[in-house]
Amino acid sequence: MSKIAEFKALEAQLAEQMRQLDAMKNDDGLKREIEFEGKLRALMAEYNVALPAIIGLLDPSARRSTAKPAEAKLVRKARAVKRYKNPHTGEVIETKGGNHKLLKEWKTEHGSSEVESWLQ
Repeated sequence: MSKIAEFKALEAQLAEQMRQLDAMKNDDGLKREIEFEGKLRALMAEYNVALPAIIGLLDPSARRSTAKPAEAKLVRKARAVKRYKNPHTGEVIETKGGNHKLLKEWKTEHGSSEVESWLQ
């Protein structure tokens, strides 16, 4: 793309964005939001209250969900013990994962779907 074509395209985008900005400046909803924000910030300054305190007042459940990741200790859910019983030999295997040596042998020999049907 030539420099002049790129310039004209950017100029057209800028003109469109300026038109949108002018439309937003005349929007009554936006004017009311700006007025509300100004009054809220003035009240916060007058009473020396920070935004998190306001959020805690208005929505206490929101405060709990915004914990810092460093503070929150993530604990994995313990895996459930799976018990497989081989109907051919009567052998029973109890495992928490699929990395059991005998279970792998059974799946190789009988097929994964059949071995999963032995789950009790």
